[in-house]
Amino acid sequence: MALVALVGSIILLFPLIFRASTWACLLCFTTYEERLHLCQMFVDTEGPKLSQCKDALTTAFEGLSDTEINYDERSHLHDAFTQMIFSLQEVAATQGSFKAAFPSAAAKMKRTIKQLKKVQDCIPPCGVQEVTRRFYCWGCFSTICDLPLDCPVRDVTVKRGDQALFSCVVGFQLPESEITYSWKFAGGGLRTQDVSYFRDVPGAHGYLARIRPVQPTHRGTFSCVILHDQRPLARLYFYLNVTGPPPPGETELQVTFREVMHWTPREAEMIEPWRPSLRELLARPRALTLGNLFLLAAIAALLSASVTVLVW
Repeated sequence: MALVALVGSIILLFPLIFRASTWACLLCFTTYEERLHLCQMFVDTEGPKLSQCKDALTTAFEGLSDTEINYDERSHLHDAFTQMIFSLQEVAATQGSFKAAFPSAAAKMKRTIKQLKKVQDCIPPCGVQEVTRRFYCWGCFSTICDLPLDCPVRDVTVKRGDQALFSCVVGFQLPESEITYSWKFAGGGLRTQDVSYFRDVPGAHGYLARIRPVQPTHRGTFSCVILHDQRPLARLYFYLNVTGPPPPGETELQVTFREVMHWTPREAEMIEPWRPSLRELLARPRALTLGNLFLLAAIAALLSASVTVLVW
């Protein structure tokens, strides 16, 4: 029984939904009070004539039921409807006929809508593209392109020692102000779009990022986030693959310097032969090996000869 009642309610709502959609633009940009007052000025009475005026207004604007406009043009269209209401009130004040005034006003409004700035098409494959926002009169709401925030990963292959250049540029139009860029890196040769693996890249703030010279440690995924007023508009990804040996122009000194800069101590390689001083030899009798005794005898003979020469 409840199901039958629900179906019956939906069927009763169909005419109301259809009626609302036929003059949706008028509903979006005018109020009920404005429309009622307009018809009261034309017929100046309650009853059948007032209903006829309302129906005539609905019929005149049926052609604007499926209208969609550029979201930024809403204010212009609102001003146009406001001006239209004033013009119709002037016609009503001069005892004009609404049967002729409403179709004429609707035709003029169609011409006005055609002159509005067109909506830009969506540019795939990614990004929050505010310039494509559309306003739909049939529901008085707006939408933008249903595209993901993350762009596909681009592959960049660079030889070791060369330069890698990343350009954080998208195909759609960005807002003119308050645009910032944030660069991140996921190292270890990882190819990913998982933001949890990325770390900030210090010193990279513009739409261009450069690495020079490229080393195997740079192999991984670089990410650039385009933000407008701290709100992300798109995330671009670049997977950097480093190939090849050092370039021929790289000198042996450059290689040695780089190895020193990336050197880390390893205990197994830090063991060196003990080279004691004379004081250490005298302080440690066990250190006086046969070789060390011969060395001390030679030093004593040399000192004796030196003193003899000085005396002579």
